Amino acid sequence: MRWSKDGSGGKRGYHHGNLREALIEAALSLIAEKGPSGFSFADAARSAGVSSAAPYRHFRDREALLADVARLGFELFEKRLSAAWNDGRPDPFTAFEATGRAYLAFAREEPSHYSAMFEAGVDLDADPELRRAADRSFAVLRQAADALCALAPADRRPPALMVSLHLWAMSHGIASLFGRGDSGRRKLPMAPEELLEAGVLVYLRGLGLGGGPTGS
Repeated sequence: MRWSKDGSGGKRGYHHGNLREALIEAALSLIAEKGPSGFSFADAARSAGVSSAAPYRHFRDREALLADVARLGFELFEKRLSAAWNDGRPDPFTAFEATGRAYLAFAREEPSHYSAMFEAGVDLDADPELRRAADRSFAVLRQAADALCALAPADRRPPALMVSLHLWAMSHGIASLFGRGDSGRRKLPMAPEELLEAGVLVYLRGLGLGGGPTGS
């Protein structure tokens, strides 16, 4: 973390020049504790160990702070998904399974970022950088859908955008309902990753895209 307690056990403070980072870290902690709508701008300042006026040096209001938390989350999300997709290697089916696992792992390992991205009601179009970061992460799923659809005969090829949206909805639904790891999530008799892989298999076979490297 970029902020720490001082030697006397006082409030958490920030190293000089890292106010923005300290406020983002404070927001992540408060989201984990209270949810994305459960704290104020002043709470974030207090948690970072600064005055209530200090956050205005970097953020116009609480919503702008949440937008930055979401933007950083989408940037990390895109890196995780891209690494898992690995340009469709060794084959599109195996690569998409890895991408699905990465989606679930991000939701489980970065719950505060995930909440800011998808549950805080942040307006993506209010910040161009946020919109671009969100679009880049979705583009990974679109690449996967393009590669999967390309395996079907041209006359029976489903629309790649539709497929990418369906795969996104399936991944997001399982992540939100079962993959977050907190006590409020429903229990499953199998791992969330197994549920997602089974759902994708059924979906792709329904489209005539097979369900494995051989397309069988």
